[in-house]
Amino acid sequence: MDEHFFQCPYCWEEISMLLDSSVREQTYIEDCEICCNPIEIHAVFEAGALQSFDAGSIEQ
Repeated sequence: MDEHFFQCPYCWEEISMLLDSSVREQTYIEDCEICCNPIEIHAVFEAGALQSFDAGSIEQ
């Protein structure tokens, strides 16, 4: 597991999440630990290293 820090797309606070580097590509929704709004997480790993990360609002 790798800890990744990023800014919440709702409250703009810096938060962190644990990402599973054994799964090459993953998309899931997790609530912000500060404001509790749902964030869509998309992470891509290659050879155990984070290649791409996106954290976005699920609102249209």
